[in-house]
Amino acid sequence: MADLAVEQSYSCPELTTDYSFDIQEGRHPVVEQALRMENKSFVPNNCALSPGQNLWLLTGPNMAGKSTFIRQAALITLMAQIGCFVPAAEATIGLVDRIFTRVGLQDDLATGQSTFMVEMVETAAILNQATKNSLVILDEIGRGTSTYDGLSIARSVIEHIHNHPN
Repeated sequence: MADLAVEQSYSCPELTTDYSFDIQEGRHPVVEQALRMENKSFVPNNCALSPGQNLWLLTGPNMAGKSTFIRQAALITLMAQIGCFVPAAEATIGLVDRIFTRVGLQDDLATGQSTFMVEMVETAAILNQATKNSLVILDEIGRGTSTYDGLSIARSVIEHIHNHPN
């Protein structure tokens, strides 16, 4: 990791005991490496959360980088928590007790669970186990349903996370 940090210009994150979450010029390490192999560069992103703004809702067209952005935030957080330098110009991150993610598309047809059912079971587990010290990353909650139903599910999940910090 030390060699990688030097080669890729990673920085030493500042870990705090509060709810800090400020990543400046963050990069997704895997996507950045893949782009580098094609002689392309990754466009860095900033991500800042605070006690007054501790939830982000990202919208935009397909292939705009939303999923890469949220996965990048989770990877940088994980790297900081385990003591690694991070792919960012600078990062200040509070200690988290867990990182929960609900990304990707999968089903469990062998046990009779559809993609939607798997998504709802995983989302329910996150809502029941996350604490105010957890980082929760959810990608496309409510997909595979009608627009109205998907938005209703997503809104309910967001409201629960916002209104019920454990």
